[in-house]
Amino acid sequence: MNPPPSESTVLEASAADLRPIDKDPSLQRRPTRAPYVLIGPVALFMAWWLAASADLVSEKLLPGPIETMASLWGSLLNGDMLLDVGPTLMRTLYAFVIAAGIGIPIGIILGSSSKLYRTMEFVIDFFRSTPVTAVFPLFLLIFGIGDAAKISVAAFAAGLIVLFNVAYGVMSARQTRIMASKVMGASRTRILKDVMFFESLTQTFVGLRTGVSIALVVIIVAEMFIGSDTGMGHRIIDAQQVYNLTDMYSSILVTGAIGYGFNRLFLVLDKRLIHWSGH
Repeated sequence: MNPPPSESTVLEASAADLRPIDKDPSLQRRPTRAPYVLIGPVALFMAWWLAASADLVSEKLLPGPIETMASLWGSLLNGDMLLDVGPTLMRTLYAFVIAAGIGIPIGIILGSSSKLYRTMEFVIDFFRSTPVTAVFPLFLLIFGIGDAAKISVAAFAAGLIVLFNVAYGVMSARQTRIMASKVMGASRTRILKDVMFFESLTQTFVGLRTGVSIALVVIIVAEMFIGSDTGMGHRIIDAQQVYNLTDMYSSILVTGAIGYGFNRLFLVLDKRLIHWSGH
């Protein structure tokens, strides 16, 4: 039989139990990601500066980062850049809303029936694999030269991405939850709306995040080559033609920032809204 614990042992154990909870290493606050996030941009800026200052690349092709940032800051202050950012954002958002509004419901319907999806699989894969620039002339014939053609061709490209991802998400839905809904007497419409839709949201957000990026790319290209007098694509090609390199590079940076912003927005929404993912 083990001897009873001494009074000092009991006191030591009690003191250990009364330690502040914040001393637990597993509960310590995680280090911030800010320093690591800044490493990439700083390294890129330094490489750009070294390449320009050491004449590794001709100044006729690559202006220095300081001059480019000064041009960017000036165009933002006088509002000149914003006059082109606004139309590009509006066209991209219009195209994305159309793509999501059409792609999500059709994707749910196709994904809910394997026979129906196999029937349409070739058509979806064919147009999804077709370079969107190849259908520019078709949309120009249908909608003419104007915003309608730009928005429709971007919505077409983004819609196929959204549709495919939604259909894949529905087909990958947990069969146990679908079977449980059927056992409880849920109708097919109710299962589509309350089970398959939410089950597919994770993959749907992948499609939406990719779709908005595709829409932005197509809008920029359309602004370059389909008659346009506003937009970031028009600004970039116009600066290239008049050899205004600092404005061209600053416009490219702003366009990249728009795409990065869209991507981060959907990552945050995915994390906040789809909190049940994987459970």
